Amino acid sequence: MAEVSKVGSEYVGYEYKRKEILKEHASLYLDSYPCFGWEEDPNAEIAQERTQPGGYVTLNFRRDRKICNKVELTRLQRNFDGCILEIDRLEKSKATLATIAAMVIGVAGTACMAGSVFAVTAEPPLITLCIILAIPGFAGWIAPWFVYRVLVRKRAAKIQPLIEDEMEELYEVCRKGKDLLI
Repeated sequence: MAEVSKVGSEYVGYEYKRKEILKEHASLYLDSYPCFGWEEDPNAEIAQERTQPGGYVTLNFRRDRKICNKVELTRLQRNFDGCILEIDRLEKSKATLATIAAMVIGVAGTACMAGSVFAVTAEPPLITLCIILAIPGFAGWIAPWFVYRVLVRKRAAKIQPLIEDEMEELYEVCRKGKDLLI
């Protein structure tokens, strides 16, 4: 008669977490969430099937419900998520002011060009006014590209140290989480 082995057959209850994140952060989450006791759920959809429109991915995690230091790990995980949001906000802020400035210049150039068109179609045509308004009009159409690039570069130089500080904080939070698991 065959004996039934009970070794290794303990039931482990898991809690599950589904996270929709930007595709560019997927590796960071997959590498960092194990520091908070989470592991990728092997029963979830495979990676190719979980891509969402808009550059988002859905990651599925699980962790043991009886994990030690669960409250502190959850607090560190929230801190990690907050750091990621702050990094995203800083990245978006690189182009915000530059976009606004470029659009204002482009609209001003368009207004000058409209004035130039109205000047040339007036009765009698005002050619001198047309030329005077056309020059800033063309400049207002060409300059936004250069203004945008310069402003983004300047803002990126100011923002990059802040992003690096946030990344250091991320790594510190993960290290603290990993220390709690051991």
